[in-house]
Amino acid sequence: MVRSARVAVIGAGVAGLNAARELHREGHTVVVFEKRHDLGGTWLYDSRVESDPLSLDPARAVVETSLYHSLRTNLPRQIMGFLDYPFTKRRHGDQRTFPGHEEVLRFLNEFADEFRLREFIRFCTEVVRVERGEGRKRNEEWVVESRTRGSGGWSESESEWGVMVREVYDAVVVCNGHFSEPQLADVPGIEKWCGYQIHSHNYRVPEPFTGQVLVIIGLGPSAFDISKEVATVAKEVHIAARAPNITVGKWGHHENIWLHKMLYKYHFPFIELDGIVTIDDNRVGPLYKHVFPPCLAPSLSFIGMPKQDTPFLTTQLQSKWLANVLSGKVFLPTEEDMMSDKKITIIIWRKLDCQSDSPITFPPMRCMEYKNWLLAQVGMPPLKEWRGKMFRECLKFAMTKLDGYRDQWDDDYWDTIIASQEGNLLVNGQEVGVAEDVS
Repeated sequence: MVRSARVAVIGAGVAGLNAARELHREGHTVVVFEKRHDLGGTWLYDSRVESDPLSLDPARAVVETSLYHSLRTNLPRQIMGFLDYPFTKRRHGDQRTFPGHEEVLRFLNEFADEFRLREFIRFCTEVVRVERGEGRKRNEEWVVESRTRGSGGWSESESEWGVMVREVYDAVVVCNGHFSEPQLADVPGIEKWCGYQIHSHNYRVPEPFTGQVLVIIGLGPSAFDISKEVATVAKEVHIAARAPNITVGKWGHHENIWLHKMLYKYHFPFIELDGIVTIDDNRVGPLYKHVFPPCLAPSLSFIGMPKQDTPFLTTQLQSKWLANVLSGKVFLPTEEDMMSDKKITIIIWRKLDCQSDSPITFPPMRCMEYKNWLLAQVGMPPLKEWRGKMFRECLKFAMTKLDGYRDQWDDDYWDTIIASQEGNLLVNGQEVGVAEDVS
């Protein structure tokens, strides 16, 4: 028997939009809570920065996005779309294979409009508390407390918030992302530094660093982009990284600025779980297949937890699996079996190799295995090989050709690869046929 659930989705970014669509497709009643005035999550640019440049002050007004003004995608658009809604190039849009963040937000808005997802979203509504129901319904119902702010502007003033609302849902899906709570790099002795420090979460444009001497910690694509951009106005820019081919010059007696790389914490302050699910800086668990806490499944789920992945497609497939589980079309193992599964998820940042501090959830090959596992759960065929190959090559290319790797990407080569495997997807970011049916 197919079941219909009343589901609360927290967040209207990529994960939340996917969850809303797939849940609605399966006949569930969906309410999406979004704290900000519009959809997009981390892709919704905000020129403001936090009052605390390191984002350590718990009383600070939190800015929910880490986008800097010039940011471009780290992945090619061919693997940033959804199976049935590819991220194609549009007339009068950003034609680059690695487009700017504005183009990604446009894509997400068109996706939401195409599937009428705004109808499910309560904008300017913050989830304050989520807790299990009482009595016999304790593992079957969730109480969600929320408050709504006027849409006329941004404010953290309590007077701007409406009354608290308590509602009961059959299930809660957490989709609030992991790019709003910065984590500082572990640099021995930096606590003795009396100069200025800033986390890249609070970087937007280079002008505030004019004439300064900066030390940038880390060497991912974004850190490299920021270093190049800041170098156009700064007196000096130094990169501190563990990579063996990076030379860090003397810093002398300058008024240096330390810019911390993009490390972030998982942060769900609204959930009351009594220690059943552990949530700390770098891990969420236990989670069965990166989604379900075994003892609370399927009424509580987390979408979009893996890092260093192709998040658009992963969240789509996770959401499709979740929606089918809630409707009773797909069954989960017993709690004991989920707990004992050797692939039980505890999201951990671990080193890619002995000389790298890159965060990773699972190796690139496992990313494809995981997506194909999700597809199998809902009776769909595995992905074509070009997707995994493109992802792996992009990671490798980004690390070996940091300077301008996006504009050195060989579109013609990948057009040939994609066309040889399926003629109905994307060639140079253009839709050339009917996309895959995932209904």
